[in-house]
Amino acid sequence: MNKTPLYDQHLAMNAKMVDFSGWNMPIHYGSQLNEHNIVRSDAGMFDVSHMNVLDLRGEQAKAFLQKLVANDVDQLKSDGKALYTCMLNEQAGVIDDLIIYFIHNSYYRIVLNAATRKKDLAWITQQSEHFNLTLESPEGLAMIAIQGPNARTKVHQVLDDETCTKVAEMKPFNACFCGELFIARTGYTGEDGYEIVLPASGVEVLWTKLRQAGVAPIGLGARDTLRLEAAMSLYGADMDESISPLECNLNWTVAWQPVERDFIGRTALQKQREAGVEYKLVGLLLEGRGVLRGHQRVVSDAGDGKVTSGTFSPTLGRSIALARVPVAMGNRCQVEIRGKLQDARVVKPPFVHHGKACYEELN
Repeated sequence: MNKTPLYDQHLAMNAKMVDFSGWNMPIHYGSQLNEHNIVRSDAGMFDVSHMNVLDLRGEQAKAFLQKLVANDVDQLKSDGKALYTCMLNEQAGVIDDLIIYFIHNSYYRIVLNAATRKKDLAWITQQSEHFNLTLESPEGLAMIAIQGPNARTKVHQVLDDETCTKVAEMKPFNACFCGELFIARTGYTGEDGYEIVLPASGVEVLWTKLRQAGVAPIGLGARDTLRLEAAMSLYGADMDESISPLECNLNWTVAWQPVERDFIGRTALQKQREAGVEYKLVGLLLEGRGVLRGHQRVVSDAGDGKVTSGTFSPTLGRSIALARVPVAMGNRCQVEIRGKLQDARVVKPPFVHHGKACYEELN
């Protein structure tokens, strides 16, 4: 099983380790609930060194990305600007969701999911065969995500003055190289913060400095409850190769203009758009006791659906979920939990923003 460069640090902190897509990762360090609340109220850090970093270089790098992904890479005009998008197959199913960083005109950095590493690299390599560019998956890197309302302030405490000045002015969804550090103002929790990529040889020192600055280590368990409160999709749960962006609340990541940009999956996606989708992704709030979990059946007068991601929300103190349901479903439904139908409300996510409830009731 793969281990990140921080594996020994996790063991030293008595982390509970689990298998995550072939990586030995910390699920929590004692209390998942406490870790969740720390990120919502202060600052926490995640070892995400299992994520897949890919660098594209060459005069045709931009042209290739315009073909590869559904969003418009031409939106990236300034150095360091980031773009969230989906990579589709010919049937418009989502191969993966990813972030593209514009370093300069002939250099882009992509961060992809860990669980899809092999198939992503195979697909990207295959599609790039007729383009003049190079693909590199840099070895020897580590990645730490620091998230929470106090995350940026605490990160600044451990950076040198020049780097601190540079990143303090950085806007959300931007990144920059600061020596050996690649610092992005992005995350997967709904909170502000940074994701820092650096050589594995220096990650233990940075991890220790962050702990000394009051940043608490957080496991992947809290990362999941945090991202679900923020309604951030999880690949393999809320979308996959059988689901198009139009069916999983990611239609905003599809750039239809310019019309001549023939990205992979566009034809199938256009046909689906014109015909109308059968299902939509919504938020659910459980009315009674119990916990919503993935794959539970959702029942309504409009037909059945299913929960794609579900959990108990520590911030709201109740069970929440994302669910794929018929387009005609209204604002009420039931979810089958342990053989019994429980009432639930259908809402427009996200559920939480900056630590407070923010979902919209449907009429």
